[in-house]
Order: sequence, then structure tokens, then C-alpha cells
Amino acid sequence: MADDGKIEIAEDIRALSFEAALAELETIVERLERGDVALEASIEIYQRGSQLRAFCDEKLCDAQMRIEKISDSGAGTQPLDEE
Repeated sequence: MADDGKIEIAEDIRALSFEAALAELETIVERLERGDVALEASIEIYQRGSQLRAFCDEKLCDAQMRIEKISDSGAGTQPLDEE
């Protein structure tokens, strides 16, 4: 964790697409839920899962801001079929 409370995301995770990160996160959750992972391995994959979740959250926030920017830029326009 960084000093400001944010999770530091590994570079290999930053190289993933949102979809690939989400798929890996789902796999980690499934493994942890099954409970057949040794304690040390569980800690390691939990930490990676935390980084993947933070990365996915970042990507979703970025997408939401982009959508809001697009929506806001079109706020003053009117549909073409209005008379």
C-alpha cells in the first residue's frame, strides 16, 4: 500500500485490459472461495486480487468520467427532429 492509502498496482497488471484483469480477479475469487489454497499462497493471491480490484475500479472511474464529459459536452444541443 502506498502512504496515501491507495493500493500500488503492479506494472504487469497495468498492462492488462479491463476484461483480462476482471477475468483474473474472478479466478482468484473462485480459488479463495474453494479454500483449497495454502495459507501463504492465499495471502499472495489475495494481495494480487486487491491490486486487480483497484485497477478495475480505476478503469471504471476513468470510463465514467469520459462518459460524463461526453454527456456534458452535448448538454446544450437539441435533437434534430425537434421543431
